Amino acid sequence: MKKTLALLLALVMVFAVACPSAFAADQDYSGYTIRIYSNSNSTERTTWLINEAKEAGFSISIDDNSVISGDTAAVQAANEKKDGDLIFGLNETRWGQLIDGQYENLSLIDWEPSWADQVGEYKYDGQAYGLVIQNVLMLYRNDEFGTNGEELHFDHWADVVNSGYSWYRQNKIGGTTNANINSAILYAFTDPESPAGGISVDGWKALWKFCADGKSGGDDYKYGFDPLNKGDVAISEFYSSALYGKIDAAAEGSEHPLIGALEPENWALVDIADGTYYIAEYIGILDKAGRTEEETEAVKAFADWFGSAEVQAAWAEEFDSVPCNAEAVELVYGEDIPEIYLLPNFALSTVEGTDMTYAAYVAAHSAEWTNIMTNLGFYWADASDAKPEPDWDALDWAVLTQKAE
Repeated sequence: MKKTLALLLALVMVFAVACPSAFAADQDYSGYTIRIYSNSNSTERTTWLINEAKEAGFSISIDDNSVISGDTAAVQAANEKKDGDLIFGLNETRWGQLIDGQYENLSLIDWEPSWADQVGEYKYDGQAYGLVIQNVLMLYRNDEFGTNGEELHFDHWADVVNSGYSWYRQNKIGGTTNANINSAILYAFTDPESPAGGISVDGWKALWKFCADGKSGGDDYKYGFDPLNKGDVAISEFYSSALYGKIDAAAEGSEHPLIGALEPENWALVDIADGTYYIAEYIGILDKAGRTEEETEAVKAFADWFGSAEVQAAWAEEFDSVPCNAEAVELVYGEDIPEIYLLPNFALSTVEGTDMTYAAYVAAHSAEWTNIMTNLGFYWADASDAKPEPDWDALDWAVLTQKAE
């Protein structure tokens, strides 16, 4: 996949050589070190960004995921330390909380980048703008380690529990990808009147079955790619931005690997009528006490540079992602946008009985969902520690939706 994208990006590189300012700021802003918080912070990403920013005339400080791991940790660290200039990454759920003032020390300045009109619906006007689109995917093997040629069609994500095939399930409640999988499964069961965190009891029953009957590899499987790649399960869940790179290297981790990235040979996407749960990673500029006007201009210039079509195309090529910036998508993919990014997006669908998108609904209820799963004992890592199924008719949801003491 990376080789394909590298070829597609060649025109961008040619342009950059002919016009060095394509990736450079309009002046040297390196006199001020811009403090960044992000959960899109693998060692490779932080190293790449620090080096490219330096070449463009910026000095930045950003922790990799050995220091900060996950969107919750990133936004909490920014809130506690109060030294951040900007945040990028997170998702609609966390951005909604930030913009609504749920973090006492974090607020955003009014700002609009030069590329604001290129990100479509992925923006909070005047505050935060989309960088990268990701989603969670349900994949299956269609060879002898999976369905033996049968095509899978579901109405909802939760239908996997009645599929008749084995599936992978995560082994803990926390984590952005884990939360997005749960959000996808619970989508079909929204009920604004339900005391069970706005989800019908049938939804919690389905999620319990997903956990109880699914296969977890304990600590051997951090995410769902490995069990599918090894043939340990027929169906699995994984996030989009790393999929093609993983398939390119699949033979390194399995005797029966998945074959074919853009042209699958022994795997496919489950055809789910609802679609899938997308997130967009956004960038926003924090209102930092004591920062001068000139320093704020440096931060704005960096954000404008980072979200630009050329830089986002280079980021996408390097890390197998799809930009929110339409010009960047055109530079990288042309008209051949990968299928995994053409699935219907129910994160931005309106929840019946409310005026909220599903992403906003998740944000409003995510703490309750975490409390319910924690209090009832969802997602045991070891099968020998499996919890008994709750007596669903006898539960006190007013207690379960609260954090355990």
